[in-house]
Amino acid sequence: MSRFRKQRKNEIPVISTASLPDIIFMLLFFFMVTTQLRKVEVRVETKLPAVWEVKKLEKKTLISYIYVGKPVKSLREKLGDSVRIQLNDAFSDVSDIPRFIAAERATKNSAEIPQMTVSLKIDEKAPMGIVTDIKQELRKCNALKINYSTRKPTDK
Repeated sequence: MSRFRKQRKNEIPVISTASLPDIIFMLLFFFMVTTQLRKVEVRVETKLPAVWEVKKLEKKTLISYIYVGKPVKSLREKLGDSVRIQLNDAFSDVSDIPRFIAAERATKNSAEIPQMTVSLKIDEKAPMGIVTDIKQELRKCNALKINYSTRKPTDK
């Protein structure tokens, strides 16, 4: 008749690590393709004012940045020492803000437009008149959610 074998202990088989490098490279390529690097090259110097109470913004994709400050050292010979406004990668005037806001809104979904925030990164020594002019232009564009970028003070 038939022979019965003795049952051996059920051992867990060893996991093969041969495909591990393939998986690691696949993850590496995935993160390289999906990661967005900095879109804008900041061409103005901004030393942000220090405050004690800071709140982080939640959705960074819905933030449009306006930079105000003196040009970086490499551009000072060409542009001078006066305070400039930077929208995206170009220096602009206050009158260019409506076009900037319209272009930013065009890139967003219609449901996201009400949550759009304009973040002002302004040098602490910039004149307040420029800030007031920017805020007036933002009001005309109906961009009413404004954030002032700051830094935490150093404990000295």
